[in-house]
Amino acid sequence: MNTTLTAIRRYPVKGMSGQDLTATDLTAGQAIPLDRRYGLLHGPAALDSETAGWRLPSDFFTLDRTEKLAALQTEFDEATHALIIRRGGRQVSRGRLDQPMGRTLLEQFFAAYLAGIVPGMPRLIEAQHGAFGDSEEPSVTLLNLASLRDLEERIAKQPVDPRRLRANLLVDGIDPWTERAWIGRTLTIGGATLEVAEALDCTPGNDVNPDSGVADLSLPNIMERGYGHSQILLRARVTGGGRIAVGDPVTPA
Repeated sequence: MNTTLTAIRRYPVKGMSGQDLTATDLTAGQAIPLDRRYGLLHGPAALDSETAGWRLPSDFFTLDRTEKLAALQTEFDEATHALIIRRGGRQVSRGRLDQPMGRTLLEQFFAAYLAGIVPGMPRLIEAQHGAFGDSEEPSVTLLNLASLRDLEERIAKQPVDPRRLRANLLVDGIDPWTERAWIGRTLTIGGATLEVAEALDCTPGNDVNPDSGVADLSLPNIMERGYGHSQILLRARVTGGGRIAVGDPVTPA
């Protein structure tokens, strides 16, 4: 069986919907370009929006705490850094993330849409270096689709949309759970190399249906009962830069 990269996804705004890419250039020590480049601060964290560097995931609105974010569809334009927000197919807000006025327009929408969840005005901020990933180390996440199918068929007994897992790189053509042997090893994908650092546990945000915005699964509990663990994603650091594209072979060292 040939292991292949079947999808590349980035999430320009942490907690918002993803964007599929056909190819991208990876840089050593960095995440996928523009992945989690922006984040929406809430509560006390929003009052400290000038703090530079990585921020704790709990500082941001995410699906772990704010399921209704999944009911929004976002489009990001790389050339202008404009974010378009739709709900039910209808545009409800638009603004440039790299301009104060654009951010203000978007913040006003989120303040109304998320009213009552957390006090205070939400604040959109940009990562000056790296990304607002769940790990302070810039990383990419990988999902083996065969493992997800095994979870669907044997444990969950229902379809599990891979968008729930919010992975950057989706791979296929390898047996279920074989990817767990990649931890500590180097992978070659296209012109890049990655070192797999660890397996990641599912979180409550993975329970949220990416279409309805409703938490209609309990993946951590389902996996713990069925497998004795809740780890279905891998976190990897880019150790050698290069171009990757959908269809590239994935080769462990």
